[in-house]
Amino acid sequence: MPAERKRGVVAAAGGAVWRTAPDGGLETVLVHRERYDDWSLPKGKLDAGENALAAAVREVREETALDVVAGRRSVRTRYAVAEGAKHVDYWLMRAVGSDEPFDANHEVDELRWLPVEEAAALATHQHDRTVLTDLARTDVPRAPTLLLVRHAKAGSRSHWDGPDAERPLDAQGRRQAQQLAAVLPVFGPVELLTAERVRCRQTLEPLAEVTGVPLCALPELGEEEFAADPQGGLAVVERLLEPRDRPGVTVVCSQGGAIPSVLMALGVRWEGSRPHPPAAKGSVWALGGRTGALTADYYRDLGPDPDAP
Repeated sequence: MPAERKRGVVAAAGGAVWRTAPDGGLETVLVHRERYDDWSLPKGKLDAGENALAAAVREVREETALDVVAGRRSVRTRYAVAEGAKHVDYWLMRAVGSDEPFDANHEVDELRWLPVEEAAALATHQHDRTVLTDLARTDVPRAPTLLLVRHAKAGSRSHWDGPDAERPLDAQGRRQAQQLAAVLPVFGPVELLTAERVRCRQTLEPLAEVTGVPLCALPELGEEEFAADPQGGLAVVERLLEPRDRPGVTVVCSQGGAIPSVLMALGVRWEGSRPHPPAAKGSVWALGGRTGALTADYYRDLGPDPDAP
């Protein structure tokens, strides 16, 4: 993108935070910003070199002081501002932890938990009401239970003299693994599983170090193992997709020969001429629900957002 156009793009990110009310209903957060005298969803601009998902969680935590776990990707809103065209990427986020009293900060002077319909009526901006409509959907889950990670870059097989199962990450792959470790904790990993390949294990090792979650073997989702017994592999995936009472996800690192087959078996399709869903090295599929009511978000790259300053 030319520099003069880049300057006209304002990238921001935020969240529709939710919790279950005592009566079993759905509540969400609106914040009042004294500077603008408006009621809106928590959000803010991306920092230099920041990933949009990481920015969304950071901004929500800064403005609300709530501890949240990221859920499924919501909508992107667009509108004009003085600096140019602004877009805001939203995620649904579940509030976790204790419910501490809110203290005003330099951006937000009041916070309210409201039923979604009341929040939509109070919200100042139509683009926030669009996000709240998405939050209220009941046809798909609000959060994934499974992250399918393609192992990071491991160099050319032809340049490796040892057994392929022992082929390690190269320098780019190690950077990708660090990017995953920097962003994936926002989903609240509770289990880390890997195909029995060195490059798969190395892809999740930085995440295991950051989260303190032990890394365990999952041989059924190795490329050759899945090809030999696809039904067995799918049974494991379906078990990992089952709804859970507590927030958080299972993270599984697998290979490019297995992940697209799993996705197609679950009913995930990709628009365009591609015959199967993509699974680039270092990419992530965030999955929740069941076939026919499945949420499937693809994160091609968890590095800096292209529109970040």
